[in-house]
Amino acid sequence: MPPSYNNDILEKALWISLSAIHGLGSQTFCLLLKIFGSPANIYAATSQQLKEVVSAKIAAAIALGADEQVIAEACLWLSHPNNHLVTLADADYPKALLEITDPPPFLYAKGNLSLLNQASIAIVGSRNASVQGEKNAEAFAHDLCGYGLCIVSGLALGIDGAAHRGALKANGATIAVVGTGLDIVYPAKHRDLAHQIAERGLIISEFSLGTPSKPQNFPKRNRIISGLSMGCLVVEANLQSGSQITARMAAEQGREVFAMPGSIHSPMSKGCHQLIKQGAKLVDCLQDIVEDLGLNRLNLANVLETNDAENMANNASVLTSPLLTIMGFEPITLENLVRLSHLTVSEVSSMLMLLELEGKVSSLAGGQYQKIV
Repeated sequence: MPPSYNNDILEKALWISLSAIHGLGSQTFCLLLKIFGSPANIYAATSQQLKEVVSAKIAAAIALGADEQVIAEACLWLSHPNNHLVTLADADYPKALLEITDPPPFLYAKGNLSLLNQASIAIVGSRNASVQGEKNAEAFAHDLCGYGLCIVSGLALGIDGAAHRGALKANGATIAVVGTGLDIVYPAKHRDLAHQIAERGLIISEFSLGTPSKPQNFPKRNRIISGLSMGCLVVEANLQSGSQITARMAAEQGREVFAMPGSIHSPMSKGCHQLIKQGAKLVDCLQDIVEDLGLNRLNLANVLETNDAENMANNASVLTSPLLTIMGFEPITLENLVRLSHLTVSEVSSMLMLLELEGKVSSLAGGQYQKIV
């Protein structure tokens, strides 16, 4: 093994070396860990001990010892700043994934590991989303961040990318679960978005470095997207889609499933309509999710504390963004805004005036206001 790396990196590299053994799946890996305790102990076990747990072929492969090339490559990657390997033995391992039937033994990660145990919601949908679908995903992601939720999605084109962008625009938290190795950005169009998420959020994968995009990878990664989350919102999806798989996995994992309805003539709505028929909660405003999950809006003072003082001085919209979060997407009266925000009539009226000037809110008949999407 490379002598220049510390013991922690070398120990993490053993996890990667063990996972590289052909035919050793995550469930068998976890079974070996349960019996022997650690990859180091697994490698130290006798062939006879191993054969009691795995096939003779896998036992023989383990008996050969750790793969030096894999170890060297893993150590090099782990030595770079912001690169991590989160294993089942680590406190940072997401507790939510321990609840699913097939948790990954470890996750490659880039970014802020604390997000792995933050309350989260998945937002998924079609890669070929409509313009309005992307706007809806971005707006819901933005506003759900106002309730302290981390937005989990898959970095794909369409709805996934819009959800990540919405979270970033809200200065909120977002996790991208990808179906490739972390040294590959797929799709290439999301290279800049991936870099932003790595810097301000978190990108994770269970796939080894160098793993390219393969169709069979994405259903597997979808169980992590749903597993990390309290619930899964499907914005647009056709009848045969990865989003349908994610929603099904979410239901099997005991997570809430939400679906946004659309036109009966759009193929991108048929998947959502099917989910609603099967018991998913129909969502046409933010409050549908907020009430179902029992969320509490972040305190206005806490929201403002997260913004730099200079930005607050230069951008009046910072002061009004909590109001936008409360408004959701349906018309709402001044009285209800006062009740939900716990602000005075004068304060809410001033905020609404600023929002109208910024083109973010329109006033309607009957003293109602509506967010402009």
